[in-house]
Amino acid sequence: MLTGTMEHVVKHSLVYSYALSQPLTTYVDAYPELQNKLLLEAEHLEYGDHGEIVRFLQYKMSDLSYYDDKIDGEFGILTEYAIKKFQRKHTLTGDGQVDPITLQTLIKIEKQKNLKQIENLSETIYPGLHSKDVKIMQESLRYFGYYTGEIDGIYGPLTTKALKLAEEEHKLKLTKEVTKKALVQLYEKNSANEEINIVDEKAKTHLKTTSQKNKKPKKANDKKKSVKKEIKQVKVIGANKGDTVKTAHSVLGTPYKWGGSSPSGFDCSGFIQYVFQENGITIPRTVNDVWNFAGPVSNRSVGDLVFFETYKPGPSHMGIYIGDGRFIHASESRGVEISELTNTYWEPRYLGTKRITK
Repeated sequence: MLTGTMEHVVKHSLVYSYALSQPLTTYVDAYPELQNKLLLEAEHLEYGDHGEIVRFLQYKMSDLSYYDDKIDGEFGILTEYAIKKFQRKHTLTGDGQVDPITLQTLIKIEKQKNLKQIENLSETIYPGLHSKDVKIMQESLRYFGYYTGEIDGIYGPLTTKALKLAEEEHKLKLTKEVTKKALVQLYEKNSANEEINIVDEKAKTHLKTTSQKNKKPKKANDKKKSVKKEIKQVKVIGANKGDTVKTAHSVLGTPYKWGGSSPSGFDCSGFIQYVFQENGITIPRTVNDVWNFAGPVSNRSVGDLVFFETYKPGPSHMGIYIGDGRFIHASESRGVEISELTNTYWEPRYLGTKRITK
């Protein structure tokens, strides 16, 4: 049985009778626009999620060349990495979690790709035509759920039926002949509401950012006091470990920078290397090399390194353990910060703890 949202969408697209006669997954796979509606209804997807909604997400990311692994409906490391790549490319928060703005942007980019195909149409399309142009038109019609047949490039009865459905719904002239302009109008009319939603989401983000900017900033002395307070709470174990943790705390809030290894910007391994260098200890530059360089420990203590598996198999992120189940690290989304090992994001990615010794 169709959900309320799906039933509304299907009725709106005038292919309700077809949907009722098909298995749910078959129909949704044949209707990318319905995938969009279901993804937007989900609102938030993250590592560890699974199901048909994740499969739709993987399919779209694959179609846009960000994801090249198996489409299995499991939101794992490679799916998360694909989302991060997409977010960085489109100047979004690169945390690998799929929020409404990421979804809206994904849908918008996918439609822009389809519109570029329409720009390649070389002629007016008319009944009886068999060509690549007809395939492009059929793909556009299928995207919105009007066309349900094989993409064969033949302007036959099924294509005519699909054009009539679109024509009736949007008052467009499509059945006698189809032009680039008419197909572009089809996208514009179907996309209008989504464009409004994108604007609304961006407006909310702007208001939130503005509100944060208008808050009374903390004085420099207040920040130093809070840092000192945190350091006092850390029980230092072993030589030099206290100094290492203090150095790490001194650059809290430093922004993330790919390849960065100085207080103007750090990536995760650059941050660790900087902290140890400041304390006279030389370590390798990459996470994997540090993992192999450091020694295993039986009991974790302050100043040890904690390692995680994030965007690829094996160690790909690390931080410095500061006690009480917390670690300090350079994250892509917020720069140098303190996180909990029991955090729902970090706990399932934890690989182990190792120690740097002179």
